Amino acid sequence: MKLYIYKILTVIIVLLFSMSFYGCGYNTLVSMEEGVNSAWSQVENQYQRRADLIPNLVSTVQGAADFEKSVLTEVTDARSRVGQVKLSAEDLSDPQKFQMFQQAQDQLSSALSRLLVVSENYPQLRSNENFLMLQSQLEGTENRISVERRRYNETVQAYNTETRTFPTLIMAKIFGFKEKEYFRSTAGSENPPDVNFDFNKKDK
Repeated sequence: MKLYIYKILTVIIVLLFSMSFYGCGYNTLVSMEEGVNSAWSQVENQYQRRADLIPNLVSTVQGAADFEKSVLTEVTDARSRVGQVKLSAEDLSDPQKFQMFQQAQDQLSSALSRLLVVSENYPQLRSNENFLMLQSQLEGTENRISVERRRYNETVQAYNTETRTFPTLIMAKIFGFKEKEYFRSTAGSENPPDVNFDFNKKDK
């Protein structure tokens, strides 16, 4: 009889514990965190797509006579730095790592923007089908990056709000659900790169 009662009490405790998880939002936090991770993977995919386009773009541009070598160096160096800054899903709650990742990616965006502006000065590039194709792919990828970053931020906003809302915040504290970092606009990103063409002096 005592064993029977013990089993019943055990079942009741398990049920109450499960209900507390559901009622306090544990399952919701798990689901929303997975949503953040999924959104992040889409951001990573687009950044990788951009990185994969750069070697062909640089190779094509190098064929243009007297093209500013400093611009190409800036792009290749920025791409190299991006490759050195890795950010996993677990790092999305680390402000310092996230900032380093965004800075590296934003620097590459700036370098690529400068390269495309400078290319306007080279008619042979403007008539090069391979360059035009790469430029179109790059611009399309930059647009997709912008879209995925916005979606990621929206997902993070919903998740962060949930982790700070009572009673879910209790489960968030107990089980270590930390707030995630946002992508933030870079100061001056709304302005085009400042490019000064010097027709009498090219980098050799």
